[in-house]
Amino acid sequence: MRIIKPNGFLRMFYPSLLWQMPKTAKKTIYLTFDDGPHPMITPLVLEILERYNAKATFFCIGNNVKKYPATFEMVKKAGHSVGCHTFNHEDGFKTKTDNYIKSVVAANELIHSDLFRPPHGKIKRSELKKLKTLNFKLDNCSKLSTLNSKLRIVAWTVIAYDWDHALSPEDVYQNVIRNANDGAIVAFHDSIKAYNNMIYALPRVLEYYTQRGFMFKSL
Repeated sequence: MRIIKPNGFLRMFYPSLLWQMPKTAKKTIYLTFDDGPHPMITPLVLEILERYNAKATFFCIGNNVKKYPATFEMVKKAGHSVGCHTFNHEDGFKTKTDNYIKSVVAANELIHSDLFRPPHGKIKRSELKKLKTLNFKLDNCSKLSTLNSKLRIVAWTVIAYDWDHALSPEDVYQNVIRNANDGAIVAFHDSIKAYNNMIYALPRVLEYYTQRGFMFKSL
């Protein structure tokens, strides 16, 4: 079994990102899902979450929201939070700053969220600086008006590595339960690449923490 420890270097390099939620009186895990929505995989994730009365946050790729708007609406109607994950899953280290910002803006014109997670956790300081100066138009749920907000840039406490085919499904499950505790932000993926590992680990993670008195909230 291969156990992967959380990357402390990234956390030191990007201290302004949200890595962990505060501990509260009720033990809480914050599940997140990147790279969707996917018309077959995301609904399965929603079904599993519903079994445990769990809420999560879905960091969506703008192009996938454009292709699968009905699936995106399913996520919101189920009471989950949504966040932006760029338009085409751009790597911030390999993308020009202006192009990266344009990708985030284009994605959020469809997603309307104040939550953003950089793909791969890779983002240049110049990109961070520019994103923090922008105002993003958000739906205020009444559908009659909008409001402007700054993005909150979210990382993770534990990444499941469900997309890593060098890991077994059991490895992924063990990585999460050995590293996540109260206030942890856990990153899964509702994508084809991660499907086999994720669909095995997710219900087991939910069962493990439910039996230990945890609840699951969105960001």
